[in-house]
Amino acid sequence: PLSPMRKTIARRLTESKQTVPHFYLTIDVDAGALLELRESINRDLASESKTDKPLKVSVNDLLIKACATALRRVPECNATFTPEALLIHQRVDISVAVAIPDGLVTPVLRDADKKSVVQIAQEVRELASRARSKKLKLDEMQDGTFSISNLGMFGIDAFSAVINPPEGAILAVGQARDEAVVKDGVIVPGKKLSMTLSCDHRVIDGSVGASFLAELRALIERPMRILTG
Repeated sequence: PLSPMRKTIARRLTESKQTVPHFYLTIDVDAGALLELRESINRDLASESKTDKPLKVSVNDLLIKACATALRRVPECNATFTPEALLIHQRVDISVAVAIPDGLVTPVLRDADKKSVVQIAQEVRELASRARSKKLKLDEMQDGTFSISNLGMFGIDAFSAVINPPEGAILAVGQARDEAVVKDGVIVPGKKLSMTLSCDHRVIDGSVGASFLAELRALIERPMRILTG
């Protein structure tokens, strides 16, 4: 039989696809510099740690910060549809999809744009741990303004995700894969990352979604800008 969580997931996803006009935008970005930055941050964290299990920053942590910064620059993507007006959120509260045995939960990282990458890494670990042990409070899974779902750790190259209403968009992230890239007019080995933005067309037009992805690409390909936000 279906668990209560699976019933809730089925109901919400069905409602989303039936009531929200989805459209999808996909880009490939050169993730080589982002991966190098992650390694550098983690080396520093390991050297500064006083434990044998130092905190590690993930690619997803860097992407959360990058998304938060891009949403500040393109606030029309940080929005919700209402029958009376489009609501542009003043806060950037990012829902992070976490797989658990019963299904999927989306704890919310509040004010992600105001936090450092290390703070984001710490908070995401704490939220994910409590999600898997079923200790999240209801208000920790509510009132997000934008979602990120990352299946790269499962070897998925690209996918599209279902919007989590009342949010106006969700970013689906695949794995960083080996692929040739062009640098200074020369083809060299590189790392490509595919990302698909699912948008509520009542809220976000194609040009707005494209502007958000352009900002995100610029941050990922010059990732020191993620740290300075």
